[in-house]
Amino acid sequence: MDIKQLKFLIALDETRHFGQAAARCHITQPTLSMRLRSLEEELGLPLVNRGQRFEGFTAPGERVLAWARTVLAAYDGLQAEAAACRGNLVGTLRLGVVPLSDFDPLTMMQRLHTEHPSLRFELSSLSSERILEQLANNRIDLGISYLERLDNERFEALPFSHTRMGLLYDQRFFFFGEEPLRWESLVELPLGMLTSGMHFRQSIDHAFHSRGLAPQPLLQTDAVHQLLQAVHGGLCCAVVPLDSGLKVLTEELRIQPIENAQTLVPLGLIMRRGAPRSALAEACFALYQKSITFP
Repeated sequence: MDIKQLKFLIALDETRHFGQAAARCHITQPTLSMRLRSLEEELGLPLVNRGQRFEGFTAPGERVLAWARTVLAAYDGLQAEAAACRGNLVGTLRLGVVPLSDFDPLTMMQRLHTEHPSLRFELSSLSSERILEQLANNRIDLGISYLERLDNERFEALPFSHTRMGLLYDQRFFFFGEEPLRWESLVELPLGMLTSGMHFRQSIDHAFHSRGLAPQPLLQTDAVHQLLQAVHGGLCCAVVPLDSGLKVLTEELRIQPIENAQTLVPLGLIMRRGAPRSALAEACFALYQKSITFP
């Protein structure tokens, strides 16, 4: 058994396709199949359900896959720890961020990359529930998520301030003057929103309902880019983080502040407490602690 075999197993889980897994690992498909069969023979267990195509993992395969992730994370952590002892950071920092966060990960990534050019980044947009799940399963190193009901025994967090909210619109289609908007004035607008259940949407719903207002969204979506496309096309306006930086995407977009508008729960930078915890995650966590420019 070697590290490469475990990487092949994880690649198959992530792609759910033998050919794509082989391509990701820069080997041929027959080589991938041969190395996985060799792993099965060594363990004395069938790991993969095979047909004309990949049909999933066996029950023992799922358990071995969980161990493979832990072993590979420990291996990557060892490499990163050795590099950190030499004064360098190497490897890939895996970061999960909730949709419509006013935390700009680009600032953090730029600073880390400047100080450590060999560092790479993997950025995922995930729900707050998925962020905690993937942190626990060691699929990501750090999360930017809401701190509501956070298990402090399992996760360490650095809180940000509450997110202020504003109305994003395209000035070619809408005009609101200079004064902050009131929630009562928004209810009649064509609004685009994230789907119900998302934390940011819950804060918007609370703001309306606490004032006895019942907006009827013109558009609901779970994809931020689709929401931005709809706003840019003049179909709707959208309540977004006031300091999200979205208005710089095009010259036409503007964000108008909303009175008494902030999220119900603050965001925070979250890292799991238990091992394996990479040197990359710890370095990023420490960097935020020393800086007030990120939130």
